[in-house]
Amino acid sequence: MANTPDSAANVAAFLTRVHQRSPLVHNVTNFVAMNSSANILLALGASPVMAHAPQEVAAMVGLADALVLNIGTLDAAWIESMLLAGLAANAKGIPVVLDPVGAGATRYRTETARRILDRVRIAVLRGNVSELLAVAGAAVRTRGVDSAIGVAESATLSLVAAARDLRCVIAASGETDLLTDGERTVQIRNGHRIMPRITALGCGLSAVTGAFCAVAGEIASVLDAAVAAFGYYGVCGERAAARSAGPGTFFPAFLDELYAVTPRELARSVRMGPVPH
Repeated sequence: MANTPDSAANVAAFLTRVHQRSPLVHNVTNFVAMNSSANILLALGASPVMAHAPQEVAAMVGLADALVLNIGTLDAAWIESMLLAGLAANAKGIPVVLDPVGAGATRYRTETARRILDRVRIAVLRGNVSELLAVAGAAVRTRGVDSAIGVAESATLSLVAAARDLRCVIAASGETDLLTDGERTVQIRNGHRIMPRITALGCGLSAVTGAFCAVAGEIASVLDAAVAAFGYYGVCGERAAARSAGPGTFFPAFLDELYAVTPRELARSVRMGPVPH
C-alpha cells in the first residue's frame, strides 16, 4: 500500500507541529500504562501529566491541550474522575481520546465505556476491533485485552457506521489499522508483530493520538491527526524491531525511535491509503 504525496506530507506536518508545540496531554489512565505512556509522550516531544484524583482532574484539564481516558484499571472513583475530566475538556474545547480497554470482556467495562460516551463528547475512540465493536453494540467477544477478530469487510462497515452514530473518529489497531470518521476511511500498514507482545503499548498509542489531536485545529481534521499518530507509531515500531532481539530490547529501542524519527523519514516510510465505502 503506497501513500500519496499529500497524505505523507500531512503526516510529517503533524509531527513537526507536535515538536514545535509540545502539547500537554492529561492522561487519566491505568496503573499498567502510566510510566510507559509518560515516557512515550516525552520521547515524542509532548508533555504528559498523569492525574486521576477527582479533586483535581478538572483543574488539571484547564492546563492541558488534550485529554486521554483509559479504562484499563477501573473502579468507581476512576470513573468519576474520567467523567469530571471529560466534561471539563468539553467545556474547554480540547479533544478527548477514549481507550475502552477490555470492553466486551466484562459487562462493567462495556457499560463504563458507553457511559463515558453518553456523557462526554469524544474526538477519537481508539482500541482494537473487538473492543470498539463491543462499545458500539456488536455481539463480539473480547479475550482479555487482545482482539478476537480482524479488520474484515463486515467489521469495517460496522466501524464506519459506529463512527457516524457516535459522531467521532473510530481508530482500530490491528495488523492493518483502520481509521474512519464515518465519511472517510483510511488504512495504515505500518507496525510490527512484536508490538502486541509489550504491555500497554496500545495505551501509549492512545496517548500519542491525544498529542496529535491537540494540534489538529492548526493543520487538518481530527481524523488526519489520528492517521498521523498511527502512522508515526507504526513506523517507529518497524524501525525499533529492526534493531531489537525481542520484547526486552524492543521498548528502549522504540523510545529511541519515537525521539529520533524525523518528519521527512516518517513521510518516506508511512504506508497508508483510502478505503472506499
